[in-house]
Parts: sequence; structure tokens; C-alpha cells
Amino acid sequence: MKEREYLLTLYEIYKSLLTEKEKSYFEYYYFEDYSLQEIADNYKVSKSYVGKLITTIENKLIKYETALNINNKNNKIKDILNKIQDEKLKTKIEEIL
Repeated sequence: MKEREYLLTLYEIYKSLLTEKEKSYFEYYYFEDYSLQEIADNYKVSKSYVGKLITTIENKLIKYETALNINNKNNKIKDILNKIQDEKLKTKIEEIL
């Protein structure tokens, strides 16, 4: 479950770097809970093709995070935010995130 949440977080950050096709497959699989077979049937492709494409997309998202480190930096900022007492400053920083 933790890996799923991680991939969903990465998707929200990096989805603009994916093709429309990749976004569609990912969203069917992760957001709509379609099985690989259901996606394959919808797109008239093989189940193995869908599985490979989902794995490729997941690997891309992890590769983007490894290179750009945005999620990790956001988490560090959120940790610091939790320690800030000044609510105005906290709100301004949260708006940036």
C-alpha cells in the first residue's frame, strides 16, 4: 500500500511529463481500479502490453523523482512547516507548495 501511495504522489508531481496515453493507462489502473485485462480490452491490446506499460510508467516516475527530487524536498519542507509557530508564515509557505 505504501508503494501505491508513493507512486500516486509522484504521479501528481510529474504527470505533465507523461504522454496522454501513459496518463490514461496509469489513471485507469491506479485511480479507476481497472484490472490489466479490463484496460487491455478497452484499448484492444494484450494484457502483457498493459502490464509492461504500467511498469514503464512507474519506472519513469521513480526516475523523475531520483533526478529532480521534488517529492523528497516537499516532504522536508512539510516537516519544517510543522515546527513553525508563525501562522502567517506557515500559510504563505503552504501556498507555495
